[in-house]
Amino acid sequence: MHNKKVVITYGTFDMFHIGHLKLLQRLKELGDYLIVGVSTDEFNGQKGKKTLIPYEQRSEIVSNIKCVDLVIPESNWEQKVEDIKKFDVDIFAIGDDWQGKFDFLKEYCEVVYLSRTENVSTTKLKKSLGNFLSIPKEDILNAFEIIEQLKKDFE
Repeated sequence: MHNKKVVITYGTFDMFHIGHLKLLQRLKELGDYLIVGVSTDEFNGQKGKKTLIPYEQRSEIVSNIKCVDLVIPESNWEQKVEDIKKFDVDIFAIGDDWQGKFDFLKEYCEVVYLSRTENVSTTKLKKSLGNFLSIPKEDILNAFEIIEQLKKDFE
């Protein structure tokens, strides 16, 4: 019997942002030892997700977060039960956008759904980036010319 309270979560953690950090900090507050399963590029492909940052870099970023004790690769949906047993997990926790989806894990450990950080999401970041990148190059160059002209007017 271990006396450490073990918490496990899973995620892609692409384009690491403040919402990810706050989630990990809150997860750590639930116990003493935090394990994070970072989705591999292959698994994200199966989920129809395209990551901007490769798995090796995403897992290195997450493993260097102070509150994270262990990073493991998440390579399939089925491994959660195996991981919970293997690491003697007390709490499985994930963002509430997954509400109810992992209730089947309640026979192995406590299941907690945490609310997301307001107004921050990788999906929104990617959408903004996509919008910006869809602006024609000529329009951007024209905007810079106008800015240069305005600067001269103020000199």
